[in-house]
Amino acid sequence: MAVLVTRPDERGKQLVDLLNQSGMTALYLPLFSFQCGAELEQLPSKLNQLKVSDYVFFVSRSAVDFSVKILKKSGFQWREDLRYITVGQNTAQYFSCQSERAIHYPISQENSEGLLALPQMQTLSGRRILILRGNGGRNYFAEQATSRGAIVETLECYRREPINYNQEEQIDICKRSGTDTLVVTSLEILRGLIELIPKHEQEWLKSCRLVTVSERIADAAKNYGWQTIILSPKADNQSLLNTLLN
Repeated sequence: MAVLVTRPDERGKQLVDLLNQSGMTALYLPLFSFQCGAELEQLPSKLNQLKVSDYVFFVSRSAVDFSVKILKKSGFQWREDLRYITVGQNTAQYFSCQSERAIHYPISQENSEGLLALPQMQTLSGRRILILRGNGGRNYFAEQATSRGAIVETLECYRREPINYNQEEQIDICKRSGTDTLVVTSLEILRGLIELIPKHEQEWLKSCRLVTVSERIADAAKNYGWQTIILSPKADNQSLLNTLLN
């Protein structure tokens, strides 16, 4: 078995290293690079505009990365009187290490639905929520929070830039290595993978096992034609590694 890891940035490389150390063949094929978002420079002023106990929502570790960099550059500190939230333990721990601020996240369901189920998310009337995100992505949390009375604003901290590959060359490498398992950690990556692979190779692509991190991605993969889909309990690399090894 060989595993194709499409997770971008250092986390993708780390997962490949973990798989190789476990005796598995793993290939690294990130479909996106992350660049500064169009609105990143506005972050310090947006944080200043928030009132005491308003919320800042990091949609991903990349949102933390780019936010931390711009605040360090501007000499701005993370405010102690704001409430910080995210969807996953890994992102929460990373933010806490970078900021020395407390952050809340759902333990049992690491997604927007889990976040919205937290007790503090039930009464949001008049609260402002600043969502730090990339370009594109899901609007479910913003829509639900607005319906509960929150005043929601999004800020594009980073953007995904597609990486161009020679399609036939990459497919040849995958097939020669015996790739039969794909790791896909977002809907954007799933769609990018389908677009990368030409029509005459789609049958091969969808014959591979697909390991993913949410029911939403799994459902989309089923609709695209995948038959064998495995759901990792969490999105961190250790959870993905355990899923792949079992």
